[in-house]
Amino acid sequence: MMKNKWWQEAVVYQVYPRSFQDTDGDGMGDIPGIIQRLPYLKKLGIDVIWLSPVYKSPNADNGYDISDYQAIQPAFGSMADIKKLFKAAHELNLKIMMDLVVNHTSDEHAWFQQSRQSKDNPYRDFYIWRDPVDGHEPNNWASDFGGRAWAFDEQTGQYYLHIFSKKQPDLNWENPKLRQAIYDMMNWWLEQGVDGFRMDVINLISKDMQFPDDPSVDFGKHSSSMEMVANGPRVHEFLREMNEKVLSQADIITVGETPGVTPADAIKYTGFDAHELQMVFQFEHTVIDDSKDGLGKWSDERFDLVDLKRVLSKWQVALDGKAWNSLYWNNHDRPRVVSRFGDERPAYRELSAKMLATVLHFMQGTPYIYQGEEIGMTNIAYDDINEYQDIDTLNAYQDLVVNQKIVSPEKMMTYVYHSSRDNARTPMQWDTSTQAGFTTGKPWLNINKNYPQINVANAVDDSNSIFYYYQRLIKLRHELSIMTTGHYELLAADDADVYIYKRTTADEELLVIANFTDKKLQREFDLPVGSTRVISNYVDDTGHTLRPYEAKVYRYDK
Repeated sequence: MMKNKWWQEAVVYQVYPRSFQDTDGDGMGDIPGIIQRLPYLKKLGIDVIWLSPVYKSPNADNGYDISDYQAIQPAFGSMADIKKLFKAAHELNLKIMMDLVVNHTSDEHAWFQQSRQSKDNPYRDFYIWRDPVDGHEPNNWASDFGGRAWAFDEQTGQYYLHIFSKKQPDLNWENPKLRQAIYDMMNWWLEQGVDGFRMDVINLISKDMQFPDDPSVDFGKHSSSMEMVANGPRVHEFLREMNEKVLSQADIITVGETPGVTPADAIKYTGFDAHELQMVFQFEHTVIDDSKDGLGKWSDERFDLVDLKRVLSKWQVALDGKAWNSLYWNNHDRPRVVSRFGDERPAYRELSAKMLATVLHFMQGTPYIYQGEEIGMTNIAYDDINEYQDIDTLNAYQDLVVNQKIVSPEKMMTYVYHSSRDNARTPMQWDTSTQAGFTTGKPWLNINKNYPQINVANAVDDSNSIFYYYQRLIKLRHELSIMTTGHYELLAADDADVYIYKRTTADEELLVIANFTDKKLQREFDLPVGSTRVISNYVDDTGHTLRPYEAKVYRYDK
């Protein structure tokens, strides 16, 4: 492998701006709020801040429906504010990675407003329009948000494609003018001072223009045709062009969100000589607790540790020396890690949060921390479906409970508690004051009632908190090159309760041991003479006895 790049040794922190910090009392986080909290992020020790979208948007999908790529959502601030953020972050040696959403725009984007005017409008081919087939949609594709993936437009008598909401029409990457417009926009942001891009569903940008029917679509099970679109025929051609015209022009960080990829696919996107992206987000480990009844993520299943180890290990081994992993437990679309893979009960929340952090951060790849993860924020359980804001959650409830009546309201709420995207989107819990110090107004999404116990102020005041444990993990990653370069080896693959793996270089090894249960267990493992314990979530060491959610890492010379 080549000499490490800076982004291979970095730790990224994802900020979901509307839920991070409000400064003007409107109940929604803003860019001045992010600036205000930069010292906190610097104290944590991270290197890169990934901003979820702050662009102008009607918010049909919380900003992932962009109406102007070169304007800021007024509720978040202004272009002057974002430039202040770049300057303030850079002064603290923090980099800013912007979200890039170029599979689709909002239907309120000027391009689409022009596109729908007439069939011969110059912007018509910026989007994917098709005639009806036998009086209905061009094919049977299902939207990822439920229902059909085509919307009929009365004005021109054609359908447009939307893999997501009908307010998110897909862009037509077959059109070189569209591609150039996107590259121009990206270069403009680099000129403003941005340090990289996280690319939303970037492996969906190339469609099979024959639009074959989806053989597996089942509208009765809230399914999606995303698999039909992922990794399309020209996607690598498009990304190599993007790399040539934009990404290779600056020393930036790039990561692509790529649903439905295999390790072999990922190597095509991120191989060290691929000239496309640096990393991808894959989702294999995030769907291991999906429904056994064919309802996708709508489930309340508990994951199986053997499955989790198998998936994470597969990616560690397959990409080693060939491409680079992204490491994450949760993000704005996924449930809180401590609720999902750990134990949110008060006796075990901190222990299990530290255990999960240990398992992830000692793997090979670039770690991503989602806001609030570093203080152990948990899933939300609102009493009423109407308290939820997430379009995907509300659509699924309407589809499965109201329309089809295949899930009872009570059961669906347990699925929502487990799987809703709003679990990650509740406002950041800063302190014990009203509204958790997030806002002086009414928050856009109700704050988790456990904020008096779980908040930043408490964490920073407690030297044994999850926050300081993350701080230590980040410091170790910067100091121990083996965390970046070491080869990965899974041990005891069939152990249903304990995760043990090694990281190895020519000179040294790390042994990572994690108890995923609330029970005291005995496990045998060999430690050479001279081994030192690098980190643990318990003060003392009881050797082969593993206490509830105990995690520990040993280092020794070979």
